Amino acid sequence: MRIASRRRAPARLREQRAAYRTGLPGPLYCDTKVVEGRDDLLVSDLAVTEIVAAVGRRLRQGTLTREAAPPSARHPWPNRRGHLPPVELTRDVHRRAEHVLLAPPGAPLRAADALHLALATSARAASLATFDARLAVAARASGLVVYPAAGAT
Repeated sequence: MRIASRRRAPARLREQRAAYRTGLPGPLYCDTKVVEGRDDLLVSDLAVTEIVAAVGRRLRQGTLTREAAPPSARHPWPNRRGHLPPVELTRDVHRRAEHVLLAPPGAPLRAADALHLALATSARAASLATFDARLAVAARASGLVVYPAAGAT
C-alpha cells in the first residue's frame, strides 16, 4: 500500500507505510486519504467532498494552483478502479454517528469524523486510514486497525 503524495514523507512515516503494506487488514476505509495499491478500499462521497474542500481552501489561500493540484484531488476517484462500491451516507449511518457522539465517555469527534467512523463500521471495514488523531482513537476503540499506527498522527 502506498499513500499518494507529491512530497517525500518523513522517514518514520515511510517505514510505517512499508510495515502496513502487508499487515493492514481489509477492507480499508479511507477518510480523506488517497491510497494506492489495494483492491479493497472503502470510500464515501463524504471523503470526496472533504478532499475537494481542502483543495478549494488551498486554492483560495493561494498556497496551491490548479495546475499543481494532484489529479486525484481535482477529480477524486473518477473511475473507482480498485475500490469497492461507495459507502452510502444513509439515515442509519447518521444514527450510528449520533450514537458515537453521545456515547460515554464521549469521544471528542467532529460531526464529519463521527460520520466517517459510522461509515467504516457500517461497511464492516477492518481498518481505517486517517491522520486525524481523535478519529484514530475512536476507531481503535471501535475495534478497527488504524493507519498510520499509534504515534504517527
